[in-house]
Amino acid sequence: MAKRRKRKSTKNPVLPVLLLILGILIISGLLGLENATTDMPKATNIISKIFTSDTASKDKVSTNVNKDKEDKNTSDNSTNGIEDEEKKQVITPLTTSLKLHFIDVGQADSILLEQNGEFMLIDGGNKDDSSIVVEYLKNSGVKELKYVIATHIHEDHIGGLPTVLKSFPVKNFYIGKRTATTSIYKNLVSTAKNLKLTFTEPKVGEKFNLGGAEITIVSPNSSGYEDLNNDSIVVRVVYGNNSFLLTGDAEDESEAEMLKSGQTIKADLLKIGHHGSPSSTTAAFLKAVNPKYAVISVGKDNSYKHPAKATMNRLKAASIPVYRTDESGTIVATSDGNNITFDKGLGSYNGR
Repeated sequence: MAKRRKRKSTKNPVLPVLLLILGILIISGLLGLENATTDMPKATNIISKIFTSDTASKDKVSTNVNKDKEDKNTSDNSTNGIEDEEKKQVITPLTTSLKLHFIDVGQADSILLEQNGEFMLIDGGNKDDSSIVVEYLKNSGVKELKYVIATHIHEDHIGGLPTVLKSFPVKNFYIGKRTATTSIYKNLVSTAKNLKLTFTEPKVGEKFNLGGAEITIVSPNSSGYEDLNNDSIVVRVVYGNNSFLLTGDAEDESEAEMLKSGQTIKADLLKIGHHGSPSSTTAAFLKAVNPKYAVISVGKDNSYKHPAKATMNRLKAASIPVYRTDESGTIVATSDGNNITFDKGLGSYNGR
């Protein structure tokens, strides 16, 4: 007969030890032995060692399992991070446009720019135009003006600004350092001071943003112009692939300085200087700017005989489409960053 193999004992070695210690504790408690308290830590140490050795392998297995879970969670989190990032990249930003409102203020200037909820006003027309400008701004949703620019201190550009400043909060106010003794200029200065507005002098090359549009100051390049019109703050606005040059009343002397300055003046849209006067928009300047469109802010049947025939002939010879406030009223040019559209039809090349 084959010998039966002895089965390996499956008894837990911990049990006898536990029973032994339990017996010691009971006897110690019954006999009131003083050394029972000293034996208890020893017994505890024995149990701890046994449990440690017996559960080491189990802990190791448990650790490995937990590690696998952690690795999986880390992998899942990493995957979720990638998915979240992909979701962020898929989100399409709100598409907004840049709008330039050439407000019809007669023989004067006032241009409102808006981009992504931010607004800038360049000039405010004559004093008598103030209510027209303020009402137009309110109807356009203006609650605050991030920038106000007074191109120069002639009444047809700053006359309406005191009322504008009192009607809307203004964050930044740009004006040249040239002063005047006229009541119109004094009213503007006192209004700004009462509102605690700081006058910021333009610096050529300075850049700032209106929403997603970038504005650069390109003139005045001198402080010694005899004619105040040449003091005009000229800005170039860039939005996407489109650009705009807004010239105030800059005349030939200022235009020549811009050509020499090295500043970029090329633009898709040119706001014609000084309402189309014969001393603005020289052939050299027009060639350098090379605009696709021109806008003239001018009063109907004005006494200055603007726009001049010479200016209109230069625009016609260059085949530049013209938009005129004296013929169309307020003109709104809209850019999506690639194309510029107008809300009014083309104007004529008729000069006076």
